Amino acid sequence: MTDASRPRLPWWRDVHSLDVEVAFRAAIAAAVPLVLLLATGRIEWAPYAAFGGMTAIFGRSEAYRTRIRTVSVAAVGLVASIGLGMAVSIVGAAAGGVLWWTATALVVVLVGGVLAVNLVRAHPPTPLFFVFAVLVCGAIPIPAGEGWVRLGVGVASAAFAWALSLSGWLVRRGPQKPVIPLKPLRENGPVRWGVLRSPVIWWTIGQYVVATLLAGLAALGLGLGHPYWAVVGAAAAIPPAGAARSISRALHRVVGTAAGVVVTGLVLWPEPPAWLLVAVIALAQFGAEIFVGRHYATALVFITPLALVVAHLASPVPVEGLLVDRFVETAIGCLAAILVVLVARALPNPKPRSRAAAR
Repeated sequence: MTDASRPRLPWWRDVHSLDVEVAFRAAIAAAVPLVLLLATGRIEWAPYAAFGGMTAIFGRSEAYRTRIRTVSVAAVGLVASIGLGMAVSIVGAAAGGVLWWTATALVVVLVGGVLAVNLVRAHPPTPLFFVFAVLVCGAIPIPAGEGWVRLGVGVASAAFAWALSLSGWLVRRGPQKPVIPLKPLRENGPVRWGVLRSPVIWWTIGQYVVATLLAGLAALGLGLGHPYWAVVGAAAAIPPAGAARSISRALHRVVGTAAGVVVTGLVLWPEPPAWLLVAVIALAQFGAEIFVGRHYATALVFITPLALVVAHLASPVPVEGLLVDRFVETAIGCLAAILVVLVARALPNPKPRSRAAAR
């Protein structure tokens, strides 16, 4: 029986094949910096710690010689995105507006992010997390004198996540077999310098840019409270370079976000203490990593509370408005992505370069 014809077991019976190791790393990388911020009374710095901690979701099941490269690129990209977002916040405030600065930073991060993840064959192969970091950090006002400290939080969190991503080497090389079955590691291949001149990559970048700018303008035009969520929704729904131009990812994101909004409401409406919200973030990060490669809509049931609880910790707002904005703006972003994908289907598409040319 071939792999394609073999029936797939339910996830709870197939747990040995899940990215349990990655999920534990990601949950710890999310929780530890937030616990430290909570202990020091600086939980409003949570977004910087959270984005730096996203370094741990990269590398996944790569062999360590290539994982070092992947997580290093991810850490640099996330810290650079945090720093660029902070620059947008500071310069935009001084100039009396952040719209054009934000749009410019978004394009820079999209181009750099798509090229970076494809150069090193990163998984996940998307600039989504860089986009999320630059937009959220660009929307947070920064008091005078706190800029370098906040950036330092992001750097420290990324460094911790980087070390955590490589810590599995000790587990796998230890004298005792791990209790939890771990996925086999794989080599990730050399850097693909050819992507810098690949027409397929630049075609994908164009789709990202058009979809995200369209989503952002639509959200701003409607006067919604968190327009960057529409941009993030569009970036999440555009298929990665080389993937099928499908709208299913956008549909999964809308459905999963709707369910995730309900879960978030159940978490936030009782007004739990901050330490419990940090625990929710860790659990949500674990669940997201378990399901993201298996069923995207289910993963969004965890990803949505993760994002909203971090936002609420940093800057508490009325829960009803937070939830409505998240769903409506995600739907707007996904609609923009669907429109761009459908147009891309109808247009002549660039041909991929030969395998030798892409190396």
